[in-house]
Amino acid sequence: MIDSHAIVSPRAELAADVAVGPFSVIGPEVRIGPGTVVGPHVVINGPTTIGAGNRIHQFASLGDAPQDKKYGGEPTRLEIGDRNVFRESCTVNRGTTHDKGVTRVGDDNLFMAYSHVAHDCVVGSNTVFANCVSLGGHVEIGDWVILGGLSAVHQYCMIGAHAFLAGGAIVTRDVPPYVMVAGNPGVPHAVNSEGLKRRGFTEDQIRAIREAYRLVYRCDLKLSEALERLELPAAERPELRLFVDFIRSSTRSIVR
Repeated sequence: MIDSHAIVSPRAELAADVAVGPFSVIGPEVRIGPGTVVGPHVVINGPTTIGAGNRIHQFASLGDAPQDKKYGGEPTRLEIGDRNVFRESCTVNRGTTHDKGVTRVGDDNLFMAYSHVAHDCVVGSNTVFANCVSLGGHVEIGDWVILGGLSAVHQYCMIGAHAFLAGGAIVTRDVPPYVMVAGNPGVPHAVNSEGLKRRGFTEDQIRAIREAYRLVYRCDLKLSEALERLELPAAERPELRLFVDFIRSSTRSIVR
């Protein structure tokens, strides 16, 4: 399963059925789980852990040193879950000691060509990174987020679950769950209702989320006033609890 033209360190640990294409390089302290396919011309450096069933296409670079001038060669890590797809020329860097020392990627994500995940980022599960999406360091991406082509997220920003970034969006503040953002700088436009329908949200749930969005973004209320009005319905609706708690936890302020 390992092509004769591939270079695999004797200090790497690969499950028995891992496939490695020609001219790929897998360094020491790399662990790859069963069913993962590494295409040709891929470079994976460690310490990196990759789970089961991943597909890594040509020219991807996973687990290399962070692009951070403060990085001094410390043994930081990259941890990748299961069933992710990394298309051509994706880059995912290890963490730094200026954060938790690890970059984490969940399960079932699609990273299209030339997308970049910087050091110390945390990416959830079931996300889509379209072509040339770029994350700055320390960014957190929730589950089911879709990032349109050429969009970029500033360092330390958070993108909440089920949010949608339009192509070319430049995000410099936090994006609450369910919100669609477009433009440079990115501004909110609506609730990602179509995405919520596809994921099984009921009409009643979507209606409640739209009302919460209206209170925050369309009623000329102070943010504290909008959140106060949402506390009672959020106590009974988990989908609103997620929205309210995210906004309260924001340290960079939210897009408005």
